[in-house]
Amino acid sequence: MKLSRLFGTHSVQAALDYSPSKIHGGWVDGQRQDKRLAQMLDDLKALGVVLEKVDRKRLDKLADGNNHQGIVIEVEMPTELSESDLKTAVENLTSTALFLVLDNVQDPHNLGACLRSADATGVHGVIITKDNATGITPTVCKVASGAAETVPVYQVTNLARTLRWLKDQGIWIMGAAGEATQTAYQTDLTAPIALVLGAEGKGLRRLTKEQCDVLIKLPMFGQVQSLNLSVATGVLLYEVIRQRLK
Repeated sequence: MKLSRLFGTHSVQAALDYSPSKIHGGWVDGQRQDKRLAQMLDDLKALGVVLEKVDRKRLDKLADGNNHQGIVIEVEMPTELSESDLKTAVENLTSTALFLVLDNVQDPHNLGACLRSADATGVHGVIITKDNATGITPTVCKVASGAAETVPVYQVTNLARTLRWLKDQGIWIMGAAGEATQTAYQTDLTAPIALVLGAEGKGLRRLTKEQCDVLIKLPMFGQVQSLNLSVATGVLLYEVIRQRLK
């Protein structure tokens, strides 16, 4: 069991909403008077969660100096699933496949935001690399606002091999790359697909790109040549949904 600390009312509320059974304890500012915090404390106590009243200095330390808004909880973290779990999930799909693949993404804020978009668009799972990439961390959970609990995250050791296996299952590999000759809006995204995006500032690795059936891009009309990873992910996923809802 992997326990980590979450802090701030937003993160604590997400834990209450999506994984209340995984909250193991917490600390609260004994001097703070806050209506939202008071309701949260009542909900935690109703679950039998033991909360220790401490001073702000102790909370600052527990939250590593981050803005805790008077509360820190200890939770059982969601865990990454395996390649074997991914194969089982693909084999048991009952709707058109939609996977998000993140190639060596290291920023936990981006992973958290991508998970949130993945949840919103009904992605069947997010595939991440084991090496040179972030896994599920407290920061990821905080940014994901509950999506780290609802979206399966599969961690693989050899991404190129995994992409080859997905292709063997009839899933098209769509890579996002600035040098692509066609945009997402010119591409049929209604087939079973795995949408692949690369790391911040680096894009797709060569071996990953070689496994892609099609490279696509978003049209850029300004001076900036690329979007933030999580923004691009959200736009692309919603284009998939738009096409499939026609």
